[in-house]
Amino acid sequence: MNFRKKLEKVPTFSGIYIMKGAKERVLYVGKAKNLRNRLRSYFQDSASLGARKSKMVDSISDFEYVVTKNELEALVLEANFIKRAKPPYNIILRDDKNYPYLRLTVNEDWPRLDVSRRIGKDGALYFGPYVPSGPMREMLKFIRRNFPVRMCRYDLKKTFRPCVQFQMKKCLAPCSKDLRTKEYRARYLAVVDDLRSFIKGEQKELLKNLDARMMELSNEERYEEAAVIRDRQRALESTWESQRVIAPELGDLDVIGLYREKSEASVFILFIRNGMAIGQKDFFLKRLDDIGDEEIITSFMEQFYLKDMFLPPAILLPLKASIATQKKWLSEKKGSSVKIVFPRAGQRAKVLKLANDNAFYAFNKHKETRVDETLLQIKEFLKLRTVPKRIAAIDISNTSGSEAVGALIMFEDGKFIKDDYRRFKIKTVKGANDFAMIGEVVGRYMKKMSDEGGELPDLFLIDGGRGQLDFALNAMKPFDLDIDVAGIAKAKSDAALNKKPGIRRDLDRIYLPDKKRPVYLEPFMPSTHLLQKIRDEVHRFAITYHRKLRSKRILESPLEKIAGIGKAKRLLLLKHFKSIDAIRRASIEEIAEVKGINKKVAAIIKKGLG
Repeated sequence: MNFRKKLEKVPTFSGIYIMKGAKERVLYVGKAKNLRNRLRSYFQDSASLGARKSKMVDSISDFEYVVTKNELEALVLEANFIKRAKPPYNIILRDDKNYPYLRLTVNEDWPRLDVSRRIGKDGALYFGPYVPSGPMREMLKFIRRNFPVRMCRYDLKKTFRPCVQFQMKKCLAPCSKDLRTKEYRARYLAVVDDLRSFIKGEQKELLKNLDARMMELSNEERYEEAAVIRDRQRALESTWESQRVIAPELGDLDVIGLYREKSEASVFILFIRNGMAIGQKDFFLKRLDDIGDEEIITSFMEQFYLKDMFLPPAILLPLKASIATQKKWLSEKKGSSVKIVFPRAGQRAKVLKLANDNAFYAFNKHKETRVDETLLQIKEFLKLRTVPKRIAAIDISNTSGSEAVGALIMFEDGKFIKDDYRRFKIKTVKGANDFAMIGEVVGRYMKKMSDEGGELPDLFLIDGGRGQLDFALNAMKPFDLDIDVAGIAKAKSDAALNKKPGIRRDLDRIYLPDKKRPVYLEPFMPSTHLLQKIRDEVHRFAITYHRKLRSKRILESPLEKIAGIGKAKRLLLLKHFKSIDAIRRASIEEIAEVKGINKKVAAIIKKGLG
């Protein structure tokens, strides 16, 4: 579609633009300082956008735009639109949850502690986020045992009868009319102050205050109360020993780590509060073709911090990025300055390395989990005996029977095991008989594994259809082993299959020993992608070996024996004449027509070939 006239009417202001495909589907949402210039860049030279966005441009049926007052407003609008529409060509952060925080309502006469997933402007103190929430629940149990602050939602303008929490010494029961004395209130607020110091990680200050209060109570001969303080002090010292203290001087930080492999990446965020790591979260992102690391990080920040959450005074990034607009947005959202930095040295650089390392571990863990789920899907889909954790794939490559080779590759634990790759020169089969060649390769491999006691695969995947599968099964019979075998054939228009009703010709096919009809691989299923990936790898390995042997044969021709005819000239001659016999039949004049060969050299070649 030609958008030239529509582009001329686009204003030069800041805003967001929405690319739409068929049936008004939102394909992509972006922001721009100058809408007209940005939109023109898509349609004037789409080739420079990269393969992924070029594909998107080909699918665009229309576009819309929204003008904003400034870039800051465009940033927020874009992030909200992406969250709502989830366009396929945007980086999507699939995280709709609000994280849990501990809330201490110091704005109330009798403060209470509870868990909140929203940060309100209510004068309360919020601590967090705690991700995952398991450690927070354990901390709440500790708080109940050692800081008897109320956790109920009662309106204490009224009075109530103390509940079981008071009897269990887990609450000082400020709800009771009988306990609301001036001295009791002072005691309660002192516990609240201790709790605040504990949650904030102010260890030295809290222990100092507890020590002073214990001495004071002891001097006043209030030994029972002093013993409670002593037990609290010991419990705190014990729990702090097990806490993950990184460096107190770091204060409050969010640290963002990144690890990437091609079109997939893991982003890891570490929440540090008062030098302690209180939470962490990782995100696995895919379909990142043509998207740079800087765009990954800025998109992550815009979507992650869009939710209602605590903003620390500093955020550490794994790379240097142009984030002036993001910095301004976060500072306005916090109500005070937020620094966004890429540290190169010191304690901050160390903690950034920790986040990057964890991004790497999270990436590999996700890949392993995903592969395990996919292998289970393959087992169930193909009704195999066991989960195929180790898969061997076999393919044949030849040119009309010449330079016939077989290849075997191994896939295990989510990756290709190059040390277990094997190449075979076909020895017993004459002519172009792919079926028999498959049988030879399977038989030779099985014999070698049997003789050497090697580790066998859970599944043999044969590149081919029913014929190849049957020859592979026959070759395996003498070894009497329970190994699953399947043939995988590429989608194509097959005349024999066309006559049968209900046959899907547009899909790859899997042939199984006990099924007459093939099983069809549905697109977009992880199991389909993995099987195709393995099939393509063995095909690559086989054809590479075949081409190597064919090139070697060509270069080892009678031309090699002729003095002065090097590799470059041999290739030019064979490219021009196609065969040695054609060169023999050619005249000196015809040979001299080849680039780089004069009549004198042509005469030498003619004589050398006899």
